[in-house]
Amino acid sequence: MGPFSFIKHLKEIVLSRPEVSASAADNTLLKILYNRRSIRKFTPKEIPDDVMAAILEAGRLAPCTVNLQTWSFFIFTPEEWKKCIGNPIPFKGNRAVLVCGDINRVKPVLKNMPDCPLFEYTTAVINASLASMNMNLAAEALGVSSIMLSETGKTGYFYADYLQKKLDLPNGVFPLLTLVLGYAKGGYPAMPPKFASEYVTFKNKYKKTPMEVTSDWFDKMTAGYKFTFPLKTFKGQLKTYNEHLVDAEEALKKMVFHYGSSAPEKRDSKGKMKRP
Repeated sequence: MGPFSFIKHLKEIVLSRPEVSASAADNTLLKILYNRRSIRKFTPKEIPDDVMAAILEAGRLAPCTVNLQTWSFFIFTPEEWKKCIGNPIPFKGNRAVLVCGDINRVKPVLKNMPDCPLFEYTTAVINASLASMNMNLAAEALGVSSIMLSETGKTGYFYADYLQKKLDLPNGVFPLLTLVLGYAKGGYPAMPPKFASEYVTFKNKYKKTPMEVTSDWFDKMTAGYKFTFPLKTFKGQLKTYNEHLVDAEEALKKMVFHYGSSAPEKRDSKGKMKRP
């Protein structure tokens, strides 16, 4: 990417704004939603216990499928995180909430559920993600900034096998992400490149996003990443993700679908695999 293209894309990122109607411009909740950013620099200021409790309560009360509450939260201070996970909370965060999908908790009382591990896994991911976003927005409403991580600092499903051992997770409970919380150091970054509404909202039929639009997004991501992390590249970050994908995939299969188990498969009279 040449210098002129780099500057052009950076300018477009800086000048981009949420698409807000006049009737919604002064809505407090929408301002929180639209202004939220992932923060990577935090001050040493501690989050008060009552503020942290309010954030966790927002997660506990999140919407979920049939009220199954297929999530578990691990709460850490910086000292607890380093002792358990083995490295500091990323970006010097003040608290960390490691969010897991959990399809075990209500299983004992759901006697007649068919063996549908992919459906259960997907449901748990949806529910736990909703809880994570609830906590994220509750934090913003209380003046606490955050970032949700799945790879950096061994924080989520990219290190499922590692975290399973560290947290003593049984099969059916799997790490998804870590919500790192703290008070932002410096201002909030610009809004990252987003596809325009016309490319992500449809009526009646799906429409493929034009290649030039996707390429423009990639170029903006490349420019923005280079500006934010001068010693790194967006392609390099994608390469790092790709290097972890296979290991993460195999670990999640074992944790959720019980693939790779040394125990032989047990099937019922209709040929369906029984639960381990």
